[in-house]
Amino acid sequence: MRIDLHSHSTASDGTERPAEVVRRARAAGLDVLALTDHDGVGGHREAIEALPEGLTLVPGMELSCRRDGMSVHLLAYLFDEGNAELAAELELIRAARDDRAAAMVARIAELGVPITLDMVTAIAGGGVIGRPHIARAVVAAGAVPTVEDAFTPEWIGTGGRAHVSRYALDPVRAVLLTRAAGGTAVLAHPRAARRGRTVPDAWIAEMAAAGLAGVEADHPDHTSEARAEIRALAADLDLIVTGSSDDHGSLTGHRLGCETTSPDQYERLLASRSATL
Repeated sequence: MRIDLHSHSTASDGTERPAEVVRRARAAGLDVLALTDHDGVGGHREAIEALPEGLTLVPGMELSCRRDGMSVHLLAYLFDEGNAELAAELELIRAARDDRAAAMVARIAELGVPITLDMVTAIAGGGVIGRPHIARAVVAAGAVPTVEDAFTPEWIGTGGRAHVSRYALDPVRAVLLTRAAGGTAVLAHPRAARRGRTVPDAWIAEMAAAGLAGVEADHPDHTSEARAEIRALAADLDLIVTGSSDDHGSLTGHRLGCETTSPDQYERLLASRSATL
């Protein structure tokens, strides 16, 4: 059984619609896929309606968190989408994303790049607006050759000339909200050093005490040393270890299934969700 527990669609910053994501997942030989768009579940219905025979869809999302100025990403799975407290937080996060997008576009325009919020909104296609959409607009305007080149101090990299911070949950609160909504949570790519600072072990231990179920070890942005460190920490904290592609379509090279979760760890994940009910 091949299981990928982290992917994105046009419901956030992926480049393919949810129906295409599930089609590609099955074509890649996956048996289980989690659709985990940022801060929302807008792609779930389309993915379910287009689900190919033989593929199980795990509903999820990637929650935006922050502590001490550092972004932390939490994968929430199998929660009640109608939970009032979680829904209210998601609305705050999405509104903050929209406000930040407008502010960042204004800064970029002041720097001489003729992009508009309408351009960014059109690129997002109705999905949750993220920095990759702004980066794509900067590329379209000819200011930089690639999306990656926009994520620098010159443009929208953290602390960059056009970067703007926004509201995000503390990671421990995000774990508690996920559990209260009947779901289960896994910390995404905690050792992705190329993204900036990495999540300290003490924070992971604090999240585990609050009910964190697992940590993502096998991720394209993790070195072999980082994976070994995460596995050792997971053993100490009795956490599930997952593997995932974090596929964003063409932005990441269509890599669904390049990293996977073992069936026994997947079963532990399902059981951890049941324990919250």
